[in-house]
Amino acid sequence: MSSAVAPSGVFALSLLKSPGVRRLFYGVIGLLAFLVIWEIGTLFLYLNPETRTFATFGPIPTLEALPMLWGGGKIQSAMAASGYRLGLGLLIAIAVGVPIGILMGRSKRFRELSNSPFQLLRMISPLSWMPLAVIVYAEWDQAIVFLIAIASVWPVAFATAAGLAKVDPAWFKVARNLGARAIHMLTQVILPAIAFDVLTGIRLALGVAWIVLVPAELLGVTSGLGYAIKDARETLSYDHLTAMVLVIGIIGYALDSFLVMLIKRYSWHHRKTAC
Repeated sequence: MSSAVAPSGVFALSLLKSPGVRRLFYGVIGLLAFLVIWEIGTLFLYLNPETRTFATFGPIPTLEALPMLWGGGKIQSAMAASGYRLGLGLLIAIAVGVPIGILMGRSKRFRELSNSPFQLLRMISPLSWMPLAVIVYAEWDQAIVFLIAIASVWPVAFATAAGLAKVDPAWFKVARNLGARAIHMLTQVILPAIAFDVLTGIRLALGVAWIVLVPAELLGVTSGLGYAIKDARETLSYDHLTAMVLVIGIIGYALDSFLVMLIKRYSWHHRKTAC
């Protein structure tokens, strides 16, 4: 009996030595601990007569509501609307932020002239632009995209500039001596060298944009993840509310994990070990 148990125990320990299995194991344990703490908090709500109504905030009602929301297409439609706004806002931020970052990294004069106004704009809360955005743009979708773009452009720009500042100036001299034109300098030297930093900036921008998106959708629009939360609150469907909050967390985690994978793929350390 003991001889049969021993090999299985050794096999389990050997599996935990694998980084991927270990991350998965600890991730599952962490999620289970989160669910237990969540359920304990719900139990306290249920035991208090004044807060018993909010017991549907618990994990069991929430997980039961997910198939219902998915089957009714509510999650998919909210994801599509929010994904469009998020994607367009981030695309604008990248299209504007990367060239600005390259200019900041390559031109000392431009960096000195732009640093103060850019830092000032960066420190303005993105949601404080909302009244202005509503006045300027005729549709709420356009206003939300603007809010996402203005919030996301600064992490991309400053990360790009920081990455370019780390590039050895000798690379540019060698490229020029070999007859590289400006377009070749950009595509063959600058972009490959700063890919890691740009992706890191996009990851930071995604986190900021995801935070801005939901509260921006609480006002004026009739679609998206933020609107779904507002609708659940107004109809007192607390299990639907927490289910949509959980969906927001899952989507955000998935997007962040995808960018982390890309960052590891384009890191210099990964390239050296691969070679």
